[in-house]
Amino acid sequence: MSGHSKFANIKHKKERNDAAKGKIFTIIGREIAIAVKEGGADPANNSKLRDVIAKAKAANMPNDTIDRGIKKAAGDSNAVDYEQVTYEGYGPSGVAIVVEALTDNRNRTSANVRSAFSKGQGNVGTPGCVSFMFDKRGQILVDREEYEGDADDLMMTALDAGAEDFNESEDSFEILTDPNVFSEVRQKLEEAGIPMSSADITMIPQTYVTLTDETALKNLNRTLDMLDEDDDVQAVYTNLEETGE
Repeated sequence: MSGHSKFANIKHKKERNDAAKGKIFTIIGREIAIAVKEGGADPANNSKLRDVIAKAKAANMPNDTIDRGIKKAAGDSNAVDYEQVTYEGYGPSGVAIVVEALTDNRNRTSANVRSAFSKGQGNVGTPGCVSFMFDKRGQILVDREEYEGDADDLMMTALDAGAEDFNESEDSFEILTDPNVFSEVRQKLEEAGIPMSSADITMIPQTYVTLTDETALKNLNRTLDMLDEDDDVQAVYTNLEETGE
């Protein structure tokens, strides 16, 4: 279970993406709509909805806002119909970028994503061109300040719940799962009273690249900033090795 972990980098990227409360609430609201559409409005019978609700609570979304989102998705036959779209491509110096979006207008989203890539001197590629460089994993983060127990006990609890790996850094613990059992593991940890600062399916790079050229880094940040500001974009993953964590 030991070894060098990059989850602080991943956490940093997530915080960058979700910096604005309005943005993260918009993201979760769309995920609630998708989950209800696919599996119904009862969390007891919809594991995907349970996971989104847990994510919402970790982001401090008010319970009444969550409930309104579920009821709206369940009762409004005219609700916006979102579709999931993934874009892949390269930023400056070959940095791999994967963009996940939920949109009600694929043409608009595609145009915005392509613009973000091109203005950062990158380009959108064909499906699969960079995703093979990432592993899809369930990732649960536990803040050290919120967890009062022993690290070894947390690791055993996580592994007993079905987790595949456990890592730790100065400020947090990372629990990794197979995506297919993520919901089950998350629920078992919740039932065990483990405080989770985030819990989601994520894309973890197999290897990382470092940018030392200031112009390239500036261009990459321009692309990432434009993607972050787009309400259709749910998540952005790169294999950039970030320093100063």
